[in-house]
Amino acid sequence: MKVADKLQEVQRQIQEACDRSGRQPDEVKVIAVTKYVSVERAQEALEAGLLHLGENRDEGLLEKWDKLQGEPVWHFIGSLQSRKVKQIIDKVSYIHSLDRLSLAKEINKRAAQPVQCFVQVNVSGEESKHGLSPEEVMSFVEQLAQYEKITVCGLMTMAPLTDDEQTLRQCFKKLKKLQEDIQSREWPYAPCAELSMGMSNDYQIAIEEGATMVRIGTALVGE
Repeated sequence: MKVADKLQEVQRQIQEACDRSGRQPDEVKVIAVTKYVSVERAQEALEAGLLHLGENRDEGLLEKWDKLQGEPVWHFIGSLQSRKVKQIIDKVSYIHSLDRLSLAKEINKRAAQPVQCFVQVNVSGEESKHGLSPEEVMSFVEQLAQYEKITVCGLMTMAPLTDDEQTLRQCFKKLKKLQEDIQSREWPYAPCAELSMGMSNDYQIAIEEGATMVRIGTALVGE
């Protein structure tokens, strides 16, 4: 199935989720997650009108960055090792997985200009997931004031892989509350206006709970 056709369906579902929650579709950015697909499929996503592409491995990002014209906005959405920062830092506009000071220090050292970073929060507490616990987030963001190349644009989480709507909603609501708490501090380096949450299986619920960026792979570009 063509990406353009899949995108139409995704846009329809985004519209419905926005209608249910009193939001506008232009409040939600779609990140096409191209980590498992070919350069050609990623190119097709760009041609369908998707501007934002997400990769979770440096190799995948570097390969596609090298070959894709049309200047996509790149999002690094996977766990980032400090030693890999220098390879991707000047190629990405957003990093969705800031979760430790050693990584912040490396980003700060390598970046030519301020980088938009999401602090990754493990709201569900699952051991298989990266990220800070909700209780650690506020003091972590406070400590990021010392790194002038880091802008905390928002928070990111991955919900549990479940069909239980209440579990998903609780996860997204908790991240939204945290985001509002940080935003209310009005720290210049941490506007924290964005919420990166929701994937192919749960993005409609995430939008209803306040997501401003949804990371969609399977439902857009396939496996």
